[in-house]
Amino acid sequence: MTDLSDTQLDRYARHIILKEIGGGGQKRLLEAHVALIGAGGIGAPAIQYLAAAGVGHLTIIDDDDVALSNLQRQVLYGTDDVGTPKVDAAMQAVARLNPDVRVSRQATRIAMDNAAGLLFGADVVIDGSDNFATRLAVADAALERRIPLVSAAVGQFDGQLAIFRGWEPDKPCYRCLVGNDPDRPDISCADQGVLGALTGTLGSLAAIEAIRAIVPFGADPAGNLLMIDALDFRFRTLRLPKDPGCRCAG
Repeated sequence: MTDLSDTQLDRYARHIILKEIGGGGQKRLLEAHVALIGAGGIGAPAIQYLAAAGVGHLTIIDDDDVALSNLQRQVLYGTDDVGTPKVDAAMQAVARLNPDVRVSRQATRIAMDNAAGLLFGADVVIDGSDNFATRLAVADAALERRIPLVSAAVGQFDGQLAIFRGWEPDKPCYRCLVGNDPDRPDISCADQGVLGALTGTLGSLAAIEAIRAIVPFGADPAGNLLMIDALDFRFRTLRLPKDPGCRCAG
């Protein structure tokens, strides 16, 4: 690990002063690689906070362009970005935020046949995608490559977050939670609506867990499901058991 420059010592001072992170942890962040599935409501704020934190390499996987309707919640973008591929607009935003961060753009849809290759070399994966088939593809590839998976989802006034390391004997994988049905219907925010600030909450929480996976601190959240109900001002945590009949159980 190289020493932090004077500029970096100043930029990341509020991390470095935390005994749980310190200078060594900040160096690990600068050398880390996080892959983000989706640069939308969850991915956009996660990208902002990971870039601000000095995560040195971000791979952003998204095949959509910025739309005017995105701007109610995807605060990484502005009006002038409408019509621009999200991966390009995100890369430009990261360049403005932090020159320490390198962005790899993947303007493609991740699926079963390309997920493992797209995630190659990542230390952590954040999945904020908006359809079930993509989530299964990402989860299977992360499990195969033994990459911690931070899975976040949001709908209307509800959100959920979980961290999966299903290759460990006592930890579930994503399929332990959702099963194996790839044909379940997807419900989009375009159909039902979503509270914009709630996506920011889930994206920020996902960034926290990606940072925790790189620089461990506090309790290990893997195997728990955090559920947020913004209507009733309630957060709940549920324990997720490993399914003995799941593929991750061998």
